[in-house]
Amino acid sequence: MNPLLPFEWIAAVRFLKEGRAQTLLTVVGASVGVAVVVFMSALLLAVQANIFTRILSTQPHIAISPPKDEARPLRDPRIAGEIATIQAPAQKLRSIDQWQKIRALLQSIPDVTVVSPSVSGAAFAVRGDASKAITLSGIESEPFYKIVNLPEKIISGSARLAANDMLVGSQLAINLGVGLGEKIHIRSATGIDEIYTISGIFDLGNRGANERSVFVPLRAAQNLLGLQGGANALDINVADPMTAESMALRMAAETGLQADSWIKTFDQLFTSLRTQTAANRAIQFFVGLAVALGIASVLVVSVVQRSKEIGILRAMGASRGQILRIFLLQGAIVGLLGSIVGSALGAGFVQLWRIFARNPDGTPFFVITLAPGLFLIAGLVATLTGLLAALMPAISASRLNPVEAIRG
Repeated sequence: MNPLLPFEWIAAVRFLKEGRAQTLLTVVGASVGVAVVVFMSALLLAVQANIFTRILSTQPHIAISPPKDEARPLRDPRIAGEIATIQAPAQKLRSIDQWQKIRALLQSIPDVTVVSPSVSGAAFAVRGDASKAITLSGIESEPFYKIVNLPEKIISGSARLAANDMLVGSQLAINLGVGLGEKIHIRSATGIDEIYTISGIFDLGNRGANERSVFVPLRAAQNLLGLQGGANALDINVADPMTAESMALRMAAETGLQADSWIKTFDQLFTSLRTQTAANRAIQFFVGLAVALGIASVLVVSVVQRSKEIGILRAMGASRGQILRIFLLQGAIVGLLGSIVGSALGAGFVQLWRIFARNPDGTPFFVITLAPGLFLIAGLVATLTGLLAALMPAISASRLNPVEAIRG
């Protein structure tokens, strides 16, 4: 033993070596707990990141649209209360008033990364006798592709959108029996009929979206849908997607328009993700509690077994503080060793997941990574858990009467 080490370290390591079996079992128990925490944390983070990526890669963080038309109750000033209510009117397709000015205002807000105008509405894609209802979206390619990375989702052709070009979903192309370079009639509800050439076919990863989504240049959609020079939506991305709801409320207050964040749109999903996170933390807590109880029980037994040795150390001049630190160090060492071995086991479990958890075509379910910070946190928490678990046995050991301890 290194003579330069403090007395407490020398005694703590010696006690752990003398009770090798107990020490080994305690370290194994702590290692399994840390491995479970590391693996579950990495898995949960990967699942949530995959869900966020799938959701946010196909829609903006915030969508600005004109306020909805609302029904107004009929009131008679001579009679208190409401006497009749008009049926809610059908929502008309209309442009955002002075949308260019609103766009400039939104772009000036800190943390707003991109604002993309668009025109969306119902139309029909017609080829021969086949006719399919579609959602027609007119976009400005440069800003829109920063929100929805369509070039990355193109499976045939390119994302180029010239004057008479269009991008169609893969399922719609199958339903109409068309391919790259072929022409389709787009007929709007206003009766306008235009012919467009398919310049690209995309896959958004959603069958419903793939069979109804069509993208054309903004000017073309304005003409087809009768909104010349207008835009009925402003799609926005912000620096931190998790702040989208608070920023949407701010934008609605400043513009007087309707602002819907992705968090509000996917409220149930967001709630389930928060519930999942809470459940994972509860599991981690109980795993940590089980590890702490295991370490504490072993150290309690160690205090009983080594009561004579503790009494001799006290008789030789060891202070209560030194005895306290000996057992606290034992708990911290066990926790640290458990975190090192457990982190390695957790990394091994993640690697096994990568090998065996795959789709039928051989691709992984989702990308799962191990952040270095996860190991650091696991090490600190495990060491602290061992330290706290050792507190009660350490206090008990420090309070032993030397004479009574030596007598046994």
